[in-house]
Amino acid sequence: MPPSPPTPQSTDGFHEPRREDCPWCGSRRLRTRLRAPDFTRHRPGTFVVDECRDCAHAFQNPRLTSEGLALHHRDFYEGHLEDFAERILAARVGLPQALDCARAGRYPHRHRAAARAMLALPEPESWLDVGTGHAHFPQTARELFAYTSFDGLDPTPRVERARAAGRIEEAHQGHLTTPAVLARLRSRYDVVSMFHHLEHTPDPRAELRAALTALRPGGHLLVEVPDPHSAFGTLLGKWWLPYSQPRHLHLMPLDNLRAELESQGCTIVTTDRRAPHVPYDLSAALSLALTHVLPRALRPVTTPLVAAATALDHTLAPLLRRTRFSNAYRIIARKDPAQLP
Repeated sequence: MPPSPPTPQSTDGFHEPRREDCPWCGSRRLRTRLRAPDFTRHRPGTFVVDECRDCAHAFQNPRLTSEGLALHHRDFYEGHLEDFAERILAARVGLPQALDCARAGRYPHRHRAAARAMLALPEPESWLDVGTGHAHFPQTARELFAYTSFDGLDPTPRVERARAAGRIEEAHQGHLTTPAVLARLRSRYDVVSMFHHLEHTPDPRAELRAALTALRPGGHLLVEVPDPHSAFGTLLGKWWLPYSQPRHLHLMPLDNLRAELESQGCTIVTTDRRAPHVPYDLSAALSLALTHVLPRALRPVTTPLVAAATALDHTLAPLLRRTRFSNAYRIIARKDPAQLP
């Protein structure tokens, strides 16, 4: 495993210098996978996703600096995520119910399916959900793990509001790799979960090391991320939602992530490309495209089109999740009891 390279210095305060090598394996055999604007916030500029020809790791290049990322994340969480979710939901269930669902974060079927993947393992006493947001996953997972204590970690104040709402017992605001945060969490948990979190992190390897540090020996790490090998990525190009520029910094193939966890002293318990598939590829791409090209006044007219695409997504999902069109994967890894925290 090559050592993590030093972070380049910023050139304009918002972008790091363009890399000439792969941040995962160090190869200099790169190709440009796509160029895309910021579709959800419509900020100026074009973002590039490069791919390594040797290990197939895809990454934003040049990458936003921490200041640039903070700017885009703040905009995203101050309303754009909810706006986009409402548009997709509105096409499927009608606007009034969609607004209620989006604001309350009611996606229990996805959360319940993810939690159910852990039922074959010993029931955990403590569980940390990293990147928990409003902590809707812990709230739903408690239905299956009634005796488990759920905590949440998130860089935004949402995690404190989640604790106040009773969805988690302890709230940790910050980043997992921050030394002060990690010192509080060291060897405290039987399970650490990361749902669509690693792709946002500047250094996924460091994030995995920190997650394993928070685990007790013999504990389990549950990771779900977009699958860059999904055929939808090729078919839909820049309109494929998991590219999500500029917020997604890395797209990691399953083999790379599995090998990395093994190199960090883990045993892979299971991998799954079927259950984590989210049926939104066609409807999200259509919604992004229509939002990009149409003035705001005409967007309500497109609701029937998005509704039809949503219906097609769900109709095809049982078949697509068994093929290369599956858009996400899950890994459950056990921390080797001999590994030092």
